[in-house]
Amino acid sequence: MSTHTTTGKRFFFWAALSGLVGGAVFLAVAELAALIFASTASPILAVGSFVIDIVPRPLKEFAITTFGEYDKIALLAGLGIAVVVASAIAGILEYVRPPLGVIALFVAGILSGAAIVTRAEATTLAFVPPLLGTLAAAAVLFLLGRRLRAWRDARKSGEESEGLDRRRFLVMTGLAGASAVIVGVASRAVSAATSSADAIRRALKLPAPKSTVPIPAGAELDVPGISPLFTPNADFYRVDTALTVPNVDPSTWKLVIDGMVDKRVELSFQDLLDMGLDEYAITLTCVSNEVGGELVGNAKWQGVRLRDVLKMAGPKSGADMILSRSVDGYTASTPLSAVTDENIDAILAVAMNGEPLPPEHGFPVRMVIPGLYGYVSATKWVTELKITTFADDEAYWTPRGYSAEAPIKFSSRVDTPKSGTPVKAGKVPIAGVAWAQTVGIERVEVSIDNGDWIPAKLSTPINADTWVQWVVDWDATPGTHYVAVRAINKDGDMQIEERAAIAPNGSSGWQRSLISVS
Repeated sequence: MSTHTTTGKRFFFWAALSGLVGGAVFLAVAELAALIFASTASPILAVGSFVIDIVPRPLKEFAITTFGEYDKIALLAGLGIAVVVASAIAGILEYVRPPLGVIALFVAGILSGAAIVTRAEATTLAFVPPLLGTLAAAAVLFLLGRRLRAWRDARKSGEESEGLDRRRFLVMTGLAGASAVIVGVASRAVSAATSSADAIRRALKLPAPKSTVPIPAGAELDVPGISPLFTPNADFYRVDTALTVPNVDPSTWKLVIDGMVDKRVELSFQDLLDMGLDEYAITLTCVSNEVGGELVGNAKWQGVRLRDVLKMAGPKSGADMILSRSVDGYTASTPLSAVTDENIDAILAVAMNGEPLPPEHGFPVRMVIPGLYGYVSATKWVTELKITTFADDEAYWTPRGYSAEAPIKFSSRVDTPKSGTPVKAGKVPIAGVAWAQTVGIERVEVSIDNGDWIPAKLSTPINADTWVQWVVDWDATPGTHYVAVRAINKDGDMQIEERAAIAPNGSSGWQRSLISVS
């Protein structure tokens, strides 16, 4: 390989590096400007949220199934890689054919700005961070490109100034890159520290509930490996469209109820507390939960009944849907009948398992409605309830291929033993949980190696809205065994045997697994 070819490749490397520095400057200046002018105008987060909104349903399902609660981390990592590649390309373009690199950077800045200003939470000055970031990055990329070309030309012609041009480029690159890292990291850290809802949450003192959930004897079975009766907050599944957890100050939060109502109602967080809190035990299920999956959890919630809140506004005749809206613009379509039904405890929750809602689970206020999948019933960070009709409005997931109404398909799950984890021969408990919100579980049955169905022992149910635990004592023999489980609800209906995908209205099917016994 000739010296000329090696030198050419080296300059392409430096060109790519200058592009990376330009990209870093863009993000750093934009983060600093967001801290000053608009806290919700972070380009990488806005673009990430935009990507979440536009990706096709199959990709969303793949991300949730593959990465679970880490799907957003995976998205950010993917965006980071894309930013690195795009920045390097812009640097090479600016080196080879100026000003194409600067033009590419301006296009990227315009696209990120569009993603920011079109978000539901965008403020009047939301355009400022991407604008300043683009201008700063363009200036840095222009200067670095010019310095790099001067170094190249001096090297080609053998000029004595080559050493000086090289030092100028390297010093400018190092200073710009280091400054971008320091400013960007510091700005993001200050933003997180000054807008942390968790700090506000820790200082919040909620009034004691007027009523608590009585836990009957036998509500929890003593079986190693079974899901606990109540899912700890740290282990409770999280699936939502928020790339970062919204920071909402309860002192400024408000809930607006309007649409097809007798009068518009606006409530503060304190207004809700003044109504008096009650405790409810309710199991939540995500529509993305596969058969045997873990996107389901049971918790004790404190809050106020939604129907009591709606009575203040007076829904008009003909309305059949509540379009709830989150502070980040997410919407859900809830049948009005599920909220006004006197036999269903649909609530606005402010606490979870004895403490204020964790930020990632909707602090300060979220909806919790038994019997409906979360995407139509469990809006986090809720700030608006529009009384309307399914004919006139649709929510976030409906145009993306999911049903507008989504009652939960009752189901059962094996927690222990797990497939892929061998157990020793002898007495082995097969145990898990089953749920049929608003109806309740009548019995659970287990079949081993396609044999007769064996009735399981059930825990004492807390109510019809929570899951129950179940267990079957099994005399396990060495070998590989085929285990199936099914549930029957209190209406006498049997759990659907046939497998169905999660779209458009939830998965179905009996869980079947292979258990190895040694």
